[in-house]
Amino acid sequence: MLGLFGSHRGPLCDGLSRRDFMQAGALGLGGLTLADLLRNRAAAAASGKSTRNTSVVWLWLGGGPTHIETFDPKMSAPAEFRSVVGAVKTNVPGIELGGVFPKMARVADKMAFVRSFAHRNSGHGGGTHWVMTGYDFPPADNGQAPIKPGLGSILARHRGANNSQTGLPTYVRLSGILGDGPAWLGSSYAPFDVGGSARGNMDLKVALDRLSDRRSLLKTFDTVDRSLDRSGLMQGLDSFESQAFELILSRAREAFDVTREDPRTRDAYGQGLGQQMLMARRLCEAGVGFVTMHFGGWDMHGNIEAAMKQLGPQVDRAVSAFVNDTSDRGLDQDILLVITGEFGRTPRINGSAGRDHWAPLSTLALAGGGLKMGQAIGESTAKAETPKTTPITPLDLMATVFHVLGVPSDLHYKDQSGRPTPMNDGGKPIAELV
Repeated sequence: MLGLFGSHRGPLCDGLSRRDFMQAGALGLGGLTLADLLRNRAAAAASGKSTRNTSVVWLWLGGGPTHIETFDPKMSAPAEFRSVVGAVKTNVPGIELGGVFPKMARVADKMAFVRSFAHRNSGHGGGTHWVMTGYDFPPADNGQAPIKPGLGSILARHRGANNSQTGLPTYVRLSGILGDGPAWLGSSYAPFDVGGSARGNMDLKVALDRLSDRRSLLKTFDTVDRSLDRSGLMQGLDSFESQAFELILSRAREAFDVTREDPRTRDAYGQGLGQQMLMARRLCEAGVGFVTMHFGGWDMHGNIEAAMKQLGPQVDRAVSAFVNDTSDRGLDQDILLVITGEFGRTPRINGSAGRDHWAPLSTLALAGGGLKMGQAIGESTAKAETPKTTPITPLDLMATVFHVLGVPSDLHYKDQSGRPTPMNDGGKPIAELV
């Protein structure tokens, strides 16, 4: 069975919810059946180029995670600026993390923490669009749909929307984020949405006299294998419908089933977010190229200490388990984990013991991908207000991801007006990582 895991929810300060973000960002797959989807994907793969067999897991801390209480605690700053949850020393000399991340501190040698990541849009929608696509689009703050394709959709367009060897999608969405869709690249490059329309897209288009209830296909995975040859159902289906059956009935769907993991591994990850990250590891191991997940609740305008003590340990457990697991399996060279959100929080604690929106400095952490780990990159000012060193931008993050995935830095596609448009206009891979 496909395991479906909800992400941590909660309304943002502007009234938007995670569901609103999912709806705004879902230009989606519409009513495509799996057979239709495979036709589109095969056409894309036929014109694609060979790439590195690498993957990205994108963990989105929705709401705007504080950079101070996460990865830049500033314990030498005045009390109203430094981390309210203290700090913990890591296994890398000179690097401290916020005090709710002791497990991540023990794997810091396998991670990198960027302390000069920044842009200029402190709105939830606009900031999310900028980080997810590399480009600013202020109308996203008012609910307008993204105008630039997200990273996963760019990869799906480049590699082909499914893995030609396994049939698995190139791009999987475990839970939605504004800006993680294809925009004008087209619905063929939308993510395979495990939390949304994926099951519907796995239905087959067959005549009613051959299969009166298409839903019964999904309810009888285990019995249709045994009866398929006797039923004659495969006769008359074209090659793409046959491929759809093969994907549904093959071992490929097992990649979504975390219950096949050793119980000790599942326990190490924890529930909720942890099980999503375990599924992400399984998917990447099976050939998926890009996986997004959303873990919200970081819009901490008040009582940031209590909020961090609630959410931080969940991230700490899930991320440290993922880092250890991928390293133990030798996958850390092939899978890059990116942890970020739409912006950081104001350096000075406000009158409600919280922090407000702050785009001039943001949270960014990475692990794996064959990059150089065990370091803090860039430096913030003494009160964590702005980058002290050269700012690292969303386009630089995009360029770094392109580097890991083997996507050409000068990749262009024609937009809706037919104009060749660069996917990354000026970003450079983070020099300390590559």
